[in-house]
Amino acid sequence: MNVLLLGNGGREHALAWRLAQSPLCAQLYIAPGNGGTEEFGINLPVDPNDFEAVRRAVVDHNIRLVVCGPEEPLVRGIQNFFSTDDQLKAVYFIGPSKEAARLEGSKAYAKAFMEEYGIPTAGYQRFTADEMEAGERYLEQSHAPYVLKADGLAAGKGVIILNDLEESKRELRDMLRGKFGDAGTTVVVEEFLDGIEFSVFVLTDGESYRILPVAKDYKRIGAGDTGLNTGGMGSVSHPPFVDADMMRKVEQRIIQPTLKGIQARKLDYHGFIFIGLIAVEDEPYVIEYNCRMGDPETQSVMARLNNDLMQLLLETAEGGLSSAVIDMDDRQVATVVLVSGGYPGDYEKGKEITGLDAVQGSMVFQAGTRTDEEGRLVTDGGRVLAVTSYGDTYEDALAKCYENARRITFDGVNFRPDIGFDL
Repeated sequence: MNVLLLGNGGREHALAWRLAQSPLCAQLYIAPGNGGTEEFGINLPVDPNDFEAVRRAVVDHNIRLVVCGPEEPLVRGIQNFFSTDDQLKAVYFIGPSKEAARLEGSKAYAKAFMEEYGIPTAGYQRFTADEMEAGERYLEQSHAPYVLKADGLAAGKGVIILNDLEESKRELRDMLRGKFGDAGTTVVVEEFLDGIEFSVFVLTDGESYRILPVAKDYKRIGAGDTGLNTGGMGSVSHPPFVDADMMRKVEQRIIQPTLKGIQARKLDYHGFIFIGLIAVEDEPYVIEYNCRMGDPETQSVMARLNNDLMQLLLETAEGGLSSAVIDMDDRQVATVVLVSGGYPGDYEKGKEITGLDAVQGSMVFQAGTRTDEEGRLVTDGGRVLAVTSYGDTYEDALAKCYENARRITFDGVNFRPDIGFDL
């Protein structure tokens, strides 16, 4: 059958790579895709947030399965758009409903959900603009570091961690006065948890679930986890500190209660749940839910997933995941992201990319790229490429990533030199 993959990042390039390998996939379309996804399918100039344009693409290309990569269309309700349209409701759709996607779209909603179903997470309070003084008093009664989170989607920039009380109060006021637009009309002030983070990915058909390879990503732009937050500078799968005992705790205390909550609230959920976790003295706590796969974790996770991805997604859509068996590659995988100079601040686009033909023994997943009028591959975003490698150990995998990252050039290229430093 024909498949439509929505999105244009490194995550979508990795998903396209896996989907195109399936004998069940007759033709893969990617909307809008990037300079790398066209190797595995046909890019369509369609904005995933333009639901009518997506509808036309589905009808025109006889699409039978739609996979939504990014979060914004899900939070806006694209799954509901499909399920209530006479022509689209028979199309298989991977992604939760608008209400279920609030687990990512609203920090306050997710916190209340975890509280109701006894899922371990940091203590918190939520505040709106007319509760600003109460928010400041709450900060005064709290301890540094102070964690402030914009309630809605803020492109990965809505989480602020500060050590100074007065600076935290100013930040709270700025957020509630519109620093992050509508995403910050409510702010969650959270207890700081000190530990090491990791990511667990679950596929669910709303009843059954399957756990995909575990990963750890690196968000800060600078070595040693310094500097501004980014969308992600690299990832490792499997992080060695996540042992069988930790995963037993995650499954029993977090995944199973999450599914119980989804069922109790009658949420329509057929797709990925990305659970951002932190291990504090060997006990797992939830930092956040995402309603889709992460980036750059997907590059490492898809490299370790040996299953036919399309078969898994069809079982997810049809409610047949209970019979699925996840097959993981025993090798370790690492990913290093190459970004534009200046990212995550201001940066220039249109820089020619060279050296991809010199890469040996690694895969390169493209994100912020496009093909220009002269047929050259050029930069078109902050996170440009991700180099992904296998190894007997994560150190071996990272060594291959860095060897090949140095072979790729474009003006201003930057990457973190220390992915995996804390393992």
